[in-house]
Amino acid sequence: MCGITGIYAKNMIGKMHMIHLSNATEQIERRGPDARGVWMNDFVGLGHRRLSVIDVSYNAAQPMKDASGRYRIVYNGEIYNYRELKKDLISHGYVFQSDSDTEVLLYAYVHYGEKCLNMLNGFFAFCIYDEQENNLFIARDRYGIKPLYYLDDEDKLLFASDMHSMLAYGIKRELDLESLCTYLQLNYTPAPDTMIKGVKMLMPGHYAFIDKKGFKIHEYYQLPKSAVDVQEKPDSYENQQKQLRSLMEESVKARLVADVPLGTFLSGGIDSSIISGIARKYKEDLHTFSIGYADEPFFDETKYANLVAKKFDTNHTVFSLTNDDLYANLFDILDRMDQPFADSSAIPTYILSKKTRQHITVALSGDGADELFSGYNKHAAHLRAMGSSPVNSMLKIVGPLLKHIPKSRNGALSNKIRQAEKYANGLALNQKDRYWAWAGVASENRVMGLLHQDIRNKIDKNSYSDRKEMLLESIKSEKDFNELLRADMQLVLPNDMLRKVDLMSMANGLEVRVPFLDHQLVDFVSRLPVSSKINGQMRKRILQDAFRDMLPEELYQRPKKGFEVPLLKWFRTSLKSMIDDDLLGDQLIRKQNLFDLDEIKKLKKHLFSMNPGDSHATVWALIVFQWWWKKYFD
Repeated sequence: MCGITGIYAKNMIGKMHMIHLSNATEQIERRGPDARGVWMNDFVGLGHRRLSVIDVSYNAAQPMKDASGRYRIVYNGEIYNYRELKKDLISHGYVFQSDSDTEVLLYAYVHYGEKCLNMLNGFFAFCIYDEQENNLFIARDRYGIKPLYYLDDEDKLLFASDMHSMLAYGIKRELDLESLCTYLQLNYTPAPDTMIKGVKMLMPGHYAFIDKKGFKIHEYYQLPKSAVDVQEKPDSYENQQKQLRSLMEESVKARLVADVPLGTFLSGGIDSSIISGIARKYKEDLHTFSIGYADEPFFDETKYANLVAKKFDTNHTVFSLTNDDLYANLFDILDRMDQPFADSSAIPTYILSKKTRQHITVALSGDGADELFSGYNKHAAHLRAMGSSPVNSMLKIVGPLLKHIPKSRNGALSNKIRQAEKYANGLALNQKDRYWAWAGVASENRVMGLLHQDIRNKIDKNSYSDRKEMLLESIKSEKDFNELLRADMQLVLPNDMLRKVDLMSMANGLEVRVPFLDHQLVDFVSRLPVSSKINGQMRKRILQDAFRDMLPEELYQRPKKGFEVPLLKWFRTSLKSMIDDDLLGDQLIRKQNLFDLDEIKKLKKHLFSMNPGDSHATVWALIVFQWWWKKYFD
C-alpha cells in the first residue's frame, strides 16, 4: 500500500512541470511513510511513497525496474494471488530479485500486457512506463478500492493517488461547477469528474495508454448480470449458502498475508463479525478494534462488538470517544480532504484508523457487503416502493403533512418521522429519480436554490444532465431491483464508502483490506437472484443465513444505525461561531459569490430551529467545501 504520482511530458512546455515531481511526491507522504523514491528521464517522471507491508526490504523499493531496464513501475495496492502468478512467470523464464507483489505485477505486465489485469486478485492503482516504446500504462482495480487521478492536456499527462499531489504540479485551479452541484446533492463527487476542472479520476475497472498517438481509456471489467437476467436457473438456496461460505473463507484467508501486524475492524455488525470470525480461525492472536461514543448512547454499538470479540476470543480494543475527541481531530480531518467529501462517518473512520495504526499496519474491514447483499435501509424502502401496499397508499395521502412534524437524525422517533417523509416523497417518483433522491442528502432544486444566480447561469445544464444520466445508466426499468444494486456498486461504493476508507486510513498510514470485494465473491453474489439477498422481512438474507450458526444471536436483533456522528449538537455548540462568523458568515459568502446569501441565512436559521430535519447534512457539506475552498482558492 502506497502513494504514486507521475508525469508524461508531451513537449517542452509539459517538461517544465517536471520540476514539481519531488513536491508532488512529498504530498502523498502520509500514504507511504516508510520510504520515498523518484525516477526521471528527459520527459517522464515517476514518484512513489511506500507503506511497507509485503517484503519490507530495499529489494521491493519503488520505482522498480525490470532486469532489462526497459520497464518501470509505481504501484499502490496488494495482489493476493501474487505467489501463484510468480510461479507461472518463473515457468516462463523470469527471475525475481524480491518477494514482493510489485515485482510480480511488473513482470505480469511485461509478459501478458494489459491482459494481466484479469489475472489479478487484489486492489490496485499503478503505472508502468515502457522506455523503449515511450508509453505509459495506468490501471485501476475493478471496484475502485484505490484512487487514481489524472489530467490530460496538450502538454502533459499527470497522475496521482491524491488531489494534493495533482495540485502540486502547478495546474490551473478552476472550480468545476457541475461537480459542485452534484456534490451538494450526494455529499461526494462521483468519478470520473472531480471538483477541479480538467482533473479526472480513472473509473474502476479501466486502464489507459498514453503515447505519441494520444491518450486512450479502455474498460476491462464489468459486473456480471444475475442468473435471472441471463435466463439461467439459479442453484438451490442451500447450495448458494455453501458457495458463499467457501468464497468468504478463501477471501479472508488470502487477505491475512502480511509481513507486518494485522487485525480487523469490528463494529459488531454482521459484516465485520463474519470477517473477524473467519480470520480468527487462521490467526490465533487476532487483534480486533471498535469505536464507540461515550457521550452519545444512541450512536454507541460497542456492546455488540464485545459480544463477538468474546465469542471468538480475540484481542479486542475499544476506543471510546467523546464529543471533545471528535472536535480535537476535526481540523486535521478537513485538511486531509483532497477534494470536498461530506460523509460525516469519515470523522470516526479517521479516528479509528489513527488509533488502530498505533497497534497494527493492516486492518480488514466489512466494506462492500451492504452494496453487494442489499443491506441499507434504502434497499428495503426501494423494495416496498416497487410493490403495492396499503401503507404506500396511505403515505401518498398523509406524506405532505409530515413536513410539519419536527424531525432529526439524533433521536429514534424523530429519525423515524424523517425517514417516513423521505419515503413518502420518493413514492411519487420513477425508479431512476427515486434512486437519485434516496442516494443524496439534498434535492436538485434545494441545491440550485443555495447557489448564487450567477453560478446557476454558468452551470452547463447539458453537461450536468449527461453526467447524471451516465451515473444512473444501469437503471433501465421500474421493476428490476438488481439494477439498483448495480447502481450502488458503481456510484455509492467507489465514490463514497471506499473513498472515505481510503482517505481516512491512508491519512494515518494504515492499509485497509476488504474481503467482500474479492472479485470472485462479487461475481458470484452479482449473479444471485434478488430473493437470495432481500425479501420483505430480511436484508442481506443469504449472508445472514449462511453464517447464522457462527455468530451471536443478539446480532440478528440489533437495528442498523450506520456509522454516524452527532453533528447537530456539535453545530449548536463548539462549531456555532465557525459557522456563523467564518465559513458560512456573510463576509465570506459575499466574497466567494458562489452561494445565495439569503438562502444560506435561511439554512442556518433552520439548523438552529426546533425542526432542523436534514439541514445539518447540508451545513456539513458546506463546511467541508468552504474549508477546502479557502485552502486552495482563497
